[in-house]
Amino acid sequence: MPSTNVVLERSASETHRFDFKLPRELEAATPPEVRGTGRDDVRLLVTTPHGLTHSHFRRLREFLNPGDLIVLNRSATVPAALEAHRDDHTPVRLHISTRLPADLCIVEAYQTRVNQFERLRLPGGGLAELLTPYRDSRRLWVARLYLPCGMIAYLGRYGAPIRYRHTSGEWGLQTYQNVFAETPGSAEMPSAGRPFTHEGLALLRERGIDTGFVTLHAGVSSPERDEPPYEERYEVPAETALAVTRARRNGGRVIAVGTTVVRALESSLDARDRVVASQGWTDLVVTPERGVCTVDALLTGFHEPRSSHIAMLEAIAGTERIQTAYEAALDNAYLWHEFGDSHLILP
Repeated sequence: MPSTNVVLERSASETHRFDFKLPRELEAATPPEVRGTGRDDVRLLVTTPHGLTHSHFRRLREFLNPGDLIVLNRSATVPAALEAHRDDHTPVRLHISTRLPADLCIVEAYQTRVNQFERLRLPGGGLAELLTPYRDSRRLWVARLYLPCGMIAYLGRYGAPIRYRHTSGEWGLQTYQNVFAETPGSAEMPSAGRPFTHEGLALLRERGIDTGFVTLHAGVSSPERDEPPYEERYEVPAETALAVTRARRNGGRVIAVGTTVVRALESSLDARDRVVASQGWTDLVVTPERGVCTVDALLTGFHEPRSSHIAMLEAIAGTERIQTAYEAALDNAYLWHEFGDSHLILP
């Protein structure tokens, strides 16, 4: 594949944007367990201050040290896509993104223009009333849902996983679930943790690498569309805050698995920049100007052109290293999206 330029732009607001053309053939269309031998059968690009290493996810532990701490997001994916209908019976693909207080939620009428106060009929006698656009979004709405039962139970009966055009099959919910997921709430899988298996986690523990957990319920992927992240519910438990403190005290590194983990930990800092137990809502945007206090390294996937997630990568590793890494990923045909390859960014 010919060399590909990754162009860094800076807007008037000093927000970083990487722009590049993502070839269609680099969009992972099938899960690695279908095209390979297991969900951990993906490539691993390792970025360090000394250069790049092309490796495999099953060799992850070789790049980590005893005493390091890996922090994972245990939010479980819910089947958040519903087949709705307008009054004229036109079908609308409705994505249930984020649950809000007062029985409200954020929804996306996928690739469909809808109107304020419009009502969409849902399966099983449910109803969605679109109240107002969410913030200044042109595609997200605050809605009130009228359902015959609780949200999680209703989606479990009538919903399907959110799927996009780059996938080549209607894979079931377990395909969009991390093996360590526990608490239902994410509209889309926190996919950085997808390559982990129970066996792989056990091998990390055998090497003396600890694991900790946070919960951040990810909504629909607006940051992948040149939009800033919006509020998402998170929790950092006391045992994870203590694990971060212990790793740092003993000289270990804190490795976040996914940008959602970084957002949760960075939202849990006290006045002395220490991670403490907390829960609530966060709309934090991590940029190079802000920097990071809580993590030393990041295990993530590859993000789309102009994604706000890449600013977080820059904050951890610096602009030049991330630009070099993305050029290498494109030139070496790494795969993007939730079924794609992994990127380990080390200090």
